[in-house]
Amino acid sequence: MHCGIGWRHPHYQSLLAGRPALPFLEVHSENFFASGGALPALLQAARSHYPISLHGVGLGLGSAAGLDAAHLERLAALVERTEPVRVSDHACFARSTDPNRHGLDLLPIAFDDASLHTLQRHVDQVQQRLGRPILVENLSAYLAWDTDHIAEPEFFNALTRSTGCAVLLDLNNLVVNAKNRGDADPLSACQAWVDALRPGSVGQLHLAGHATVGGLSIDDHGSSVSDTVWALHRHTLARLGPVPALIEWDTDVPELDVLLSQAAFADAQACAVGAT
Repeated sequence: MHCGIGWRHPHYQSLLAGRPALPFLEVHSENFFASGGALPALLQAARSHYPISLHGVGLGLGSAAGLDAAHLERLAALVERTEPVRVSDHACFARSTDPNRHGLDLLPIAFDDASLHTLQRHVDQVQQRLGRPILVENLSAYLAWDTDHIAEPEFFNALTRSTGCAVLLDLNNLVVNAKNRGDADPLSACQAWVDALRPGSVGQLHLAGHATVGGLSIDDHGSSVSDTVWALHRHTLARLGPVPALIEWDTDVPELDVLLSQAAFADAQACAVGAT
């Protein structure tokens, strides 16, 4: 099997009761930082049946202000308790120079030398503390910086080459960004993005749905995977080979069977291109 699902609150109990066949579950790391209580026990129950992937949203790896040491320690404790198959976070910034201020969002970094050096330093710091490589996700971004001068895939190539981390390649984010840039052929632009990555540098894929509001594509994870993302998924597997994938659905979460059917479709695509 190729594709797991994001395990969200509406499906905590139903998934454990039914135990559908899945290669792994992914959870948001910060939801399970507590060392005691119901949620850690729930995660350990899931861990007894499924490999767990920890996906963070709070490290702010691209924050010039530095990492929150307490946040990193809580993540390290969770990793030790869970022994996950993968640990990931985003190529974003979140913290200001005031260490108590956090943007509570995945804010876009500039694709320039300063941002690359910041990200390299923080990825190294996290990997040294966790004692393992991590995955770093590409972002859906609704603005660009005047200092951008490194193509985004080359930015990630430099990051993975220098730190030994891998890319968590979010295909939906690529499509959202291509549409919002006004690319004449979003699929072709995204395929070229994937083709520019170093072979062997991608550790996982994310597949999700997005919305269109007033002509702007919004990465809301609130619907089925789009046809364009499915086409990009096929291309990516043909290009990269057997990379595990995940269905993300975080808003308007449907019945569990809907997520399982999306994962099954991803598995069928992987079989069709010989990437299982």
